[in-house]
Amino acid sequence: MGNSMVPGEGPVRPVSVSLHEGTIAALRERTGKRGMSAYVEALIQRQLERDHLRELIVDAESEHGPVDRAAVDAKRAVLRGEAADPADAA
Repeated sequence: MGNSMVPGEGPVRPVSVSLHEGTIAALRERTGKRGMSAYVEALIQRQLERDHLRELIVDAESEHGPVDRAAVDAKRAVLRGEAADPADAA
């Protein structure tokens, strides 16, 4: 990303986007007319974060190989308190 601006920073500017009428109606129902901008801003920021995380994962996998699914599942079990012995997940 060549822009030094960080999502959520800087002045607020109006932009025009095209959305389906059903999407607009659902958005207004959820946020009210005055909350739409903040809701959409949060959605976009969250998607940008996910995109960035996906890029980091792709870079890591290209350097270190794919994730070991069994190791991930074992660590999840430890976090959930489901593993009898945390050393088993190491």
